[in-house]
Amino acid sequence: MSLTHFDSAGQAHMVDVSDKEVTLREAKAEGCVIMSPETLALAQGGAKKGDVIGVARLAGIMGAKRTADLIPLCHPLPLSRVALDLTPDAALPGIRVTATVRTTGRTGVEMEALTAVTTACLTVYDMLKAAEKSMRIESIRLVSKTGGKSGDYRAAP
Repeated sequence: MSLTHFDSAGQAHMVDVSDKEVTLREAKAEGCVIMSPETLALAQGGAKKGDVIGVARLAGIMGAKRTADLIPLCHPLPLSRVALDLTPDAALPGIRVTATVRTTGRTGVEMEALTAVTTACLTVYDMLKAAEKSMRIESIRLVSKTGGKSGDYRAAP
C-alpha cells in the first residue's frame, strides 16, 4: 500500500484532489477525558472558569474549522456541519466527546472530526486542571466516515 501524502521519491506533498468527485462526506470521531468523580462534578456546574462543557463544545467547533492551519498537507474545507456532543459519564468517570463533521467536497473530513474531539478534550483539561492535573485524555479515534472513493468506514465497537 502506498501513502497518498508522499510522491514516488518519498517527499511529502499535498494530495491533488482536483479529479475526485464532489460528494457528501461525513466523519464522526470520539474521545474522552478521564477524571475523578469530584472533578466531574465541577465540570457539571461548579468550575470557576464557567461552563466547561459549553466552552469545550465551542472550542471543538473552532478546532474543526482550523484543521488545515494545524495539520500539514490538509486541504482547507468548507464545512457545512460541525456538531459536538459532550456527555458526562459517571462510569468513566469523565466526559465523553463525540464530533460529527460534514462537507460536500473532493476530500474527507476525518481530520476535522479528530481535531474537533482533540480540541474539545484539551479545553476540558484546561478548564479543570486547577482541580486535577492527573486527568487523562484517552481513546481518540475515528468512529465512522462516509462518502468518497474509498467508501464508508465504521470502526469496530
